[in-house]
Amino acid sequence: MDVETLLEHCLAKPGAWPDNPWDHEFPVVKVGEGERGKIFAFLARDHVGVKAGATREVADEWLYRYPHDASVMPYIGRSGWNDLALAGAIPDDELLDAVDASYAAVVGKLPKSQRPAGWDA
Repeated sequence: MDVETLLEHCLAKPGAWPDNPWDHEFPVVKVGEGERGKIFAFLARDHVGVKAGATREVADEWLYRYPHDASVMPYIGRSGWNDLALAGAIPDDELLDAVDASYAAVVGKLPKSQRPAGWDA
């Protein structure tokens, strides 16, 4: 999996849009309008940060399955966010599923009025 393919996958989600609040090489991908938009994927050349579980305990499953390719994200990891390596042992379909699950978790927390049409299709 490469970051460009993953970005395309992210942006194909209803209501998804790129943002670069920290002037990095790759954007974060948000869903929701403007300042109220919430990040569901942190993209980098060799990894993606995703909401990997509702709790740290659930997200830790990635660490057990892929100890060399999954890690807890700094600062927000306690809330269930993990970094997943793009070119490691994690199969591409699992990376895409992780992004999809992160998107669903983030959109599900938005107020109903801010959820994009077709997000749960």
